Amino acid sequence: MSNFSRRRFLQNSLVGAAGVTLLPYTKSFGMGANDTIRIGFIGLGQQAMNLLNGFSRIKGVKIVAGADVYGIKRERFKLKVNEFYNARNTKVEVETYKDYRKIIDRKDIDAVVIATPDHWHALIAIDACNAGKDIYQEKPITYTIKESIKVAAAVRRNNIIFATGSQQRSDSNYQHAVNMVHREEFGKLTKVNAFVGPGPSIYDLPEEQIPADLDWKQWLGPMPSVHYNSALNPPITINPPTKETFWARWRYYKGLGGGFTCDWGAHNFDIGQWGLKKDHSGPVEVIPPGYKDTKYLTYVYDNGITMTNEAYDDKETRGVKFWGEDGWIEVSRGSIAASDPSLLPEKREVEAGLYEKSPGHLENFIDAVRARIDPIVPVEIGQRTATCSILGNIAYELKRPVAWSPEKQYFINDPEAEKFYHREYENGYKL
Repeated sequence: MSNFSRRRFLQNSLVGAAGVTLLPYTKSFGMGANDTIRIGFIGLGQQAMNLLNGFSRIKGVKIVAGADVYGIKRERFKLKVNEFYNARNTKVEVETYKDYRKIIDRKDIDAVVIATPDHWHALIAIDACNAGKDIYQEKPITYTIKESIKVAAAVRRNNIIFATGSQQRSDSNYQHAVNMVHREEFGKLTKVNAFVGPGPSIYDLPEEQIPADLDWKQWLGPMPSVHYNSALNPPITINPPTKETFWARWRYYKGLGGGFTCDWGAHNFDIGQWGLKKDHSGPVEVIPPGYKDTKYLTYVYDNGITMTNEAYDDKETRGVKFWGEDGWIEVSRGSIAASDPSLLPEKREVEAGLYEKSPGHLENFIDAVRARIDPIVPVEIGQRTATCSILGNIAYELKRPVAWSPEKQYFINDPEAEKFYHREYENGYKL
């Protein structure tokens, strides 16, 4: 993954990779250019550990706090942070909390990293915005469409620097592929394959005993009560140290997450819409597979081009393939190919196995915090990508096409679809 030098970052941000002008913020910021940015982590699972590896190595950044409802994860986080700083003879006071609001309330924390399950994203992000904290938030930015719009509004209302974890935007191979599309180097774009995998399935895991140090009620937060299963919160140990052996599976079940549609849609639908120049807009219709002669989940745009959740090779690579009138280019993590070698970059970067731990995307966020300008993936792009993904799941659920207005960000004459615009909170929580 490319490391953004400060000069390159400012050039890319001010011009915008897709030709969108991104203007500097007017918010005053007490931190000097060489001062330390102090970060608190909210959600301390597997992805947080990856992000910790990246952020802790960025010059001028200190990790000072972490919050999670699972006690053993708080213990692991503190050990990892102390281990890192002790190895560098750096003294940092690291505090951990069960309640994320303890981090939000701290005046000495400049930014937060939100890596919780999706159903907590909106509430935590809005609280952080209102407290003046800059935010790096994992994708998809929210669980519902209404939440995504509310988060974007809170970011702009409070002049917050907000980045989301769509790391592929910072990968030079993806940047090159989209640049080739925008320049029409293989003719006008005709269609896009953006393969992400299936939608969520019914939660059918058996009930298990809740660990003593896990506050399950707080983990559930605003969502309806469901029973605990360790697959939702993968077990770890401290002594001996063993980490998660799989990604937490809440993301694959209805009512808990958005399936691969949202989990990988936040990556590949994002790149597809970027290539389509619709990442500040969205589809006008979403058609589920099985409807009439439609074979794949299909997004239709106002220019007539479609993006399908369709594999472009026998390996079912989770990647994106852009088809033009005179050729094609396909890109995935660690790989890029094209119909003609002249379409390929001179230098191909990124090892797929190191993707989650590479700091380039995180450095982009830190540079944005210092310069008070939008990062490479600002909140509006994260919001539109989340909406695109969620619309796919709504079409799956209704088993018929869904008409959508990108301008109004609402359904067109569809009361049945409107029921999925938001899930009302429970347990006394309010958006």
